Amino acid sequence: MSDYRITVIGTGYLGATQAACMAHLGFAVLALDVDTTKVERLSRGELPFYEPGLEELLRTAVESGSLRFTSSWQEIAHFGDVHLICVGTPQKKDENAADVSYVHAAVASLAPLLTRPCTVVGKSTVPVGTAERLAATLVGTAPAGVDVDLVWNPEFLREGFAVEDTLRPDRIVFGVSSSRAEAAARAAFAPIIATGTPVVITDLATAQLVKVAANAFLATKISFINAMAEVCEATGADVTLLSQALSHDARIGGRFLHAGLGFGGGCLPKDIRAFMARAEELGIDQALSFLTEVDAINLRRRARMADLARELLDGSFISRKVAVLGAAFKPDSDDIRDSPALDVAAAIAKAGGHVTVYDPVAMLNARRDYPQLNYADTTIEASRDADVVLHLTEWREFREMDPAVLSAVVAQRNIVDGRNALDPEVWRTAGWTYRALGRP
Repeated sequence: MSDYRITVIGTGYLGATQAACMAHLGFAVLALDVDTTKVERLSRGELPFYEPGLEELLRTAVESGSLRFTSSWQEIAHFGDVHLICVGTPQKKDENAADVSYVHAAVASLAPLLTRPCTVVGKSTVPVGTAERLAATLVGTAPAGVDVDLVWNPEFLREGFAVEDTLRPDRIVFGVSSSRAEAAARAAFAPIIATGTPVVITDLATAQLVKVAANAFLATKISFINAMAEVCEATGADVTLLSQALSHDARIGGRFLHAGLGFGGGCLPKDIRAFMARAEELGIDQALSFLTEVDAINLRRRARMADLARELLDGSFISRKVAVLGAAFKPDSDDIRDSPALDVAAAIAKAGGHVTVYDPVAMLNARRDYPQLNYADTTIEASRDADVVLHLTEWREFREMDPAVLSAVVAQRNIVDGRNALDPEVWRTAGWTYRALGRP
């Protein structure tokens, strides 16, 4: 086991994943959360959200004693050589800007208790300039003063692949202001670096920009092909064939060049909006003005999805039964934050449709946040007597469903593929009217 002792502050998606993985790598880990109910649950090895492979890792670490949970700031400060800040930075209500109050509160609570040399590592996604203010807080309020270093180490986790992305990332970025801080960061992540993972050393400002710049680029690529889907719909072209042709260009590549309902979740939408807000604060909003249209294209796909379904129902949802397959914003997750699927479902229900939703793992969250919708326990039950079926989250069970089996329960064989993940010929051969975004 490593001599370094690690603390993780915040046990949401990022923090719980980081804590379990660091314990798996051989560190003694103590994780903090102010939510005592969450602390109790994690201490039993129970994960409060769905992520493939993570609960097994968590349970093993807890049972071995290498990972513990607490709500005591004093215990955290006394225990840790390296403190990982993993709290959330949600979008502010009625604003584009990120709410960094949780990050500042975490550092404000920790700093006065730091009486010996240590390193604080920020992993939360924050607007550029935040880390510099936090560094000043640490030096100004920690008893150890200048012996407390700040490193910025952005995370790049993909929901559904969080364990893999933590243990075998495609790169590690350390924003540092001293060689001592760099040495501490390298020691804390030594097991990962030892596998050959590339390490990029930057200043604090650059490290804060890496995550939001990466997400802005990814969002732009997704929205680009969805803009092409709009063009294809107007011209009779097929966006899936267009994407295939473009993907052979080495300058472009095929990853995330897949037209459909667009992106959602707790990171991509709020990160690009926060990036735009920070650019405006810096007086350089024109540099990121294109992200306004990126966001708008993404939201238009949701409206277009509802339009396609309405067209199959002679122009009205009133008193028509609509099956929605999918609630999570992406497969292999129970995260419904800014879910395109539920956004579409709610819009159709508001327009008078009788909507029934099914998702393999996100039902509990969907029922809690969208009580106005109806829910079923299986694909078959959700589709029973439906006038149209909407495929909105590309879970494997939906991609592989048999149209002949579904034919036996629906009222009308209409399907709209919001993810372009089904085979049109298979469905049409089975007697279904198949529609999809960006396809004839």
